[in-house]
Amino acid sequence: MSARLPLFLRGLRRPPRPPGRPLRLRAPGRASSSSGGGGGGGGLLGQRRLQDAQAGNSRGQGSRAPPARDSVVREVIQNSKDVLSLLQEKNPSFQPVLAIIQAGDDNLMQEINQNLAEEAGLNITHICLPPDSSEDEIIDEILKINEDTRVHGLALQISESSFSNKVLNALKPEKDVDGVTDVNLGRLVRGDAHECYVSPVARAVVELLEKSGVNLDGKKVLVVGAHGSLEAALQCLFQRRGSMTMSSQWKTPQLQSKLHEADIAIVGSPKPEDIPLSWIQPGTTVLNCSHDFLSGKLGCGSLGVHFNGVIAEDDVSLLAAALRIQNMVSSGRRWLREQQHARWRLHCLKLQPLSPVPSDLEISRAQTPKAVDVLAKEIGLLADEIEIYGKSKAKVRLSLLERLKDQADGKYVLVAGITPTPLGEGKSTVTVGLVQALTAHLNINSFACLRQPSQGPTFGVKGGAAGGGYAQVIPMEEFNLHLTGDIHAITAANNLLAAAIDTRILHENTQTDKALYNRLVPFMNGVREFSSIQLARLKRLGINKTDPSTLTEEEISKFARLNIDPSTITWHRVLDTNDRFLRKITIGQAHTEKGCSRQAQFDIAVASEIMAVLALTDSLTDMKERLGRMVVASDQNGQPVTAEDLGVTGALTVLMKDAIKPNLMQTLEGTPVFVHAGPFANIAHGNSSVLADKIALKLVGEEGFVVTEAGFGADIGMEKFFNIKCRASGLVPNVVVLVATVRALKMHGGGPSVTAGVPLKKEYTEENIQLVADGCCNLQKQIQIAQLFGVPVVVALNVFKTDTRAEIDLVCELAKRAGAFDAVPCYHWSVGGKGSVDLARAVREASSQGSRFRFLYDLQLPIVEKIRTIAQAVYGAKDIELSPEAQSKIDRYTQQGFGNLPICMAKTHLSLSHQPDKKGVPRDFILPISDVRASIGAGFIYPLVGTMSTMPGLPTRPCFYDIDLDTETEQVKGLF
Repeated sequence: MSARLPLFLRGLRRPPRPPGRPLRLRAPGRASSSSGGGGGGGGLLGQRRLQDAQAGNSRGQGSRAPPARDSVVREVIQNSKDVLSLLQEKNPSFQPVLAIIQAGDDNLMQEINQNLAEEAGLNITHICLPPDSSEDEIIDEILKINEDTRVHGLALQISESSFSNKVLNALKPEKDVDGVTDVNLGRLVRGDAHECYVSPVARAVVELLEKSGVNLDGKKVLVVGAHGSLEAALQCLFQRRGSMTMSSQWKTPQLQSKLHEADIAIVGSPKPEDIPLSWIQPGTTVLNCSHDFLSGKLGCGSLGVHFNGVIAEDDVSLLAAALRIQNMVSSGRRWLREQQHARWRLHCLKLQPLSPVPSDLEISRAQTPKAVDVLAKEIGLLADEIEIYGKSKAKVRLSLLERLKDQADGKYVLVAGITPTPLGEGKSTVTVGLVQALTAHLNINSFACLRQPSQGPTFGVKGGAAGGGYAQVIPMEEFNLHLTGDIHAITAANNLLAAAIDTRILHENTQTDKALYNRLVPFMNGVREFSSIQLARLKRLGINKTDPSTLTEEEISKFARLNIDPSTITWHRVLDTNDRFLRKITIGQAHTEKGCSRQAQFDIAVASEIMAVLALTDSLTDMKERLGRMVVASDQNGQPVTAEDLGVTGALTVLMKDAIKPNLMQTLEGTPVFVHAGPFANIAHGNSSVLADKIALKLVGEEGFVVTEAGFGADIGMEKFFNIKCRASGLVPNVVVLVATVRALKMHGGGPSVTAGVPLKKEYTEENIQLVADGCCNLQKQIQIAQLFGVPVVVALNVFKTDTRAEIDLVCELAKRAGAFDAVPCYHWSVGGKGSVDLARAVREASSQGSRFRFLYDLQLPIVEKIRTIAQAVYGAKDIELSPEAQSKIDRYTQQGFGNLPICMAKTHLSLSHQPDKKGVPRDFILPISDVRASIGAGFIYPLVGTMSTMPGLPTRPCFYDIDLDTETEQVKGLF
């Protein structure tokens, strides 16, 4: 094989690698360079030139001089190297990778590719398959490389017989650096060469001819013995240069006459012995580019030297390999461009609003959502970054954050509201309407990030939470029901931990230290060893031993017993159903539990601390650590007992490994939405996940917007978003959108009470300027709360058909006087995104003003002072009053080292005070703190203001009366 290897590579050959196993990715290297004078040039090409000179006149008098070829190759490689260096200056972690699938044991082309890649600074990997690999085996490898985001280009080194259409078109066109797919060939034929990859072999043929001084315009070119993509590419490139191109195979009857007519003959495969050289006329330029070079078989011999010129196959193959490297760099550049901020080419769905507005379910069902994989591609997600659930939902993998780590974040917008009333304010509807306006009508990248609703309210009294009218997430029945099972995963993890607590108490109460230890660390196949989580517990206990047989009796007791005090257990079982009869229960009554009974309770699933952990975590590693830190009880000495102590951390993480991935859905107008996490807004912080926000901010790019929603009023959800979520995420909000309605403001102004199912009184359906003016005090207070954090506020007035122009104008005017950047009436519920275009423009303008975001309190303040700061600055309380139990808990948490956590106030959402019936802006009240609890894994302390129920009950007539399934169409009925 040495005789066939280009001279400048012969001295650099390495021992051939055995076929049949993939080669590892190689770090880019540099060939040693010559430092001699006289312009000899360094590197591999310089060595080739020196060796060519030493080879003398071995080619014969009619041969083209090799330095012309060398200079072209050098120019191509240097250009590729320069372009790659510029790309890496701006993107230091960028390292393009060329993968070559090789079926065979000839490593000649492998070495050429490797050396040129090292010259240019590329990584290269060879996947070596046996020579007899089947078509399906080759395609399997191609498909793997297609989905490997580390690889930017793919080339095939396989036998001629393996180049079937099925194999070639298995390549992703964007990775097809040899230009063999129908997509790339089609673009070339159409004249879109700048949008495709052109065959490096065909380009090498044309460039070598031109560099050798051959004028192609008007020449008759015969392509003989070429097949498929090479034949098509050669014909196209020659025709572009004014040549008259003919094509023929070796067995064509008219071959002799065609060769006589040709000015240039391009030989695409080895010449059969029965074709005499005399058929080629003297003066014809002949170029040998036997297609077998792709398989590494370059040895087909020279055709002779008596013609005007012969450019041999190694000339073509070397330049083609260099041009493949150039295509690789172009592929990497395109890939980088796609990763950087660009306006999405989003196909938005058209709305045809009806009047009167149909039910939410009818509207949702009338719109056909895009396939979720299509949506994912439109917003820049790669195929291996999504996991599809059905047709309209997908989970997004966290690997995206690593890929886009250098991408600038977009603008961050929070939607909050005035103090809620039974009349509703429509925060979710505003959130959806705003992103529909931004993306579908202003052509600005935007993402909505929403909480996943609990099924408790869906079947209880509140209904779903997908938005409403012509501003909602679709399909709304999938959004409101199981989605992708995240809440079920939380339920399973939560209840596994609850079972572990009571089971541990039972076994410790009924076994000796030795028996307990023997069961915790059993002999397995004659070997006894600690598990990794047990070794971690030993380390926390200060026992630096790894051999179970070496522990003392005291150490065994210390390790085996948690000594949980049952009266201090704070971890409850959960269920995603409203069931008031589980608010207080007795467990352990069966005789098998040996008297270990106690009073306990169920919470609704979204009240689990695991839900709060999911919402605040920023990685799988962080989630595992948070789950381990969750405090479930205290021991008999008052020290905290954690999930890590119970040995269940790893199992909880396994149950949550899919739930951590945000769920991708879409709005009615086809714009993207993340639905992820749904923590309570009273005992938890009431916001969707940090991860969904972070991923969305990367995807929208620097000029885009991410709009997320906070639960309840601004005094609760917004305050926790700033003080808890923004501390955990490190993200800085740009704008607050504060949602209000005329009807809700009338209630805050002293309007009559509202009863579900009873028609509204005339105060709410007729113009009443005075009630509106009086109720705007609550809106003004919420604006002031937002201003405490230094974030500009835009008021979104959700308009109902009973609102009058005078009422709308009054609200907008009073909001601006109170310090709002702008106040805009919105009509998205009735017409979709176009009804919120003014709001979108106001938000965009407000975001350009710059945010002077700041936290309300320093974490190092004592717990009591942090509570007092929130009560006085946010709620308007005169002071706080701590119960003895609350004070005792504060002292305990401070002593345990939890005093520097943020505060998550658990109080009624229906008033700024602790009294739900006090509307407007209550003043001079004392805020009573009845108890204080801790979610250590989630990372906050939550004081209880009054009694706080964590398990809702069903009303007399729950929503489930109206929910049904059409058994023929399988369509859900009655959801709202």
